[in-house]
Amino acid sequence: MNLRLFSIIRKEFIQIIRDPRTLILVILMPIMQLFLLGYAATTDVRNISLAVWDQSQSPQSRSLLDAFRAADYYRISYSVGSEDEYRALIENGKARAVLIIPPDYARRLADGDAQVAMILDGSDATVGATALSVARLIGQSYATDILSEQAALSGRTAPLMPLEVRTQVWYNPDLQSAYFMIPGVIGQILFMITTMLTATAIVRERERGTIEQLIVTPIRSWELVLGKILPYALLAFFDTFEILIIGHLWFHVPIRGEMSLIIITSGLFLLSSLGIGLFASSIANTQQEAMLTVMLTSLPSLFLSGFFFPLEAMPQFLQVVSYAIPLRYYLVIIRSLLLKGVGAVALQNEIIALAVFGIVIMGAAALRFRKRLD
Repeated sequence: MNLRLFSIIRKEFIQIIRDPRTLILVILMPIMQLFLLGYAATTDVRNISLAVWDQSQSPQSRSLLDAFRAADYYRISYSVGSEDEYRALIENGKARAVLIIPPDYARRLADGDAQVAMILDGSDATVGATALSVARLIGQSYATDILSEQAALSGRTAPLMPLEVRTQVWYNPDLQSAYFMIPGVIGQILFMITTMLTATAIVRERERGTIEQLIVTPIRSWELVLGKILPYALLAFFDTFEILIIGHLWFHVPIRGEMSLIIITSGLFLLSSLGIGLFASSIANTQQEAMLTVMLTSLPSLFLSGFFFPLEAMPQFLQVVSYAIPLRYYLVIIRSLLLKGVGAVALQNEIIALAVFGIVIMGAAALRFRKRLD
């Protein structure tokens, strides 16, 4: 081997070893991708949260619920007693589907013309399409079993299906995937732009040696921090409105919620993403290191927030981890505001979580960055 080439290779390895932070990130990144793609990247929809309004309370209705449990696609999470109850569960995102069994279900099942209603949340097109098809299949399978029992008892075949599952999709009747993806893109843009640009912009000042010139000026440290992050916050808001306008005019994505609430919740989410970028800039010495640090947080945020894949399909451990990701709460908020048109009361848990994350992350990052400047 060429001695000069060998010397260059040796020097590069020495530099890598002397930078343990970057080395650790480079080693951990493929492992994180492997596990995230292996477990979280799944299109199988399981454990769809189902609310049940059983007005019949009969052995026949309990048998139907057992059929839904046995399918493994639904998880009966709530038992409701009114339309207001199940409407609130769907608006809050706690239930993805509602099964309504009428009071005369047992009698009409015996007569061969029973009907039950299934209301589905169509704001998530992937989950909605699966829930729709599975509900119909369960109804057909259960009706076939009833026919077989009737035929065995009477010695003849019943001419009609004794049960019909009537489905109704709310918020996104055509189950268009754009209705689900475009609100998610808003959250992704807010997160990626603010974290990456904030981190690299401050580190770039340090690399060029201009950060020292700023420090010796009369500018206070909090003014320096605020002045560095505000432009990227404004740029993120510009991109948000750009996506909203194009999504509404081109893809016909509805904007049913109040614009003021969209702006306020987006600002709360920006506190977290700006804080992450500021924190990355405080521990990184180079732009490359800052980018790797941001990527270390962006991968879990994209995969474990419900942006690509439904959280219900992931292992329980990853579902628990997702509660520590601010993007998860923002996606619930932005999709509910655009597609469902709900108010702040229905999203109060997510709004409180975003506010807590934003204050804690931004506060910790600002303190660390200020300490490093001092």
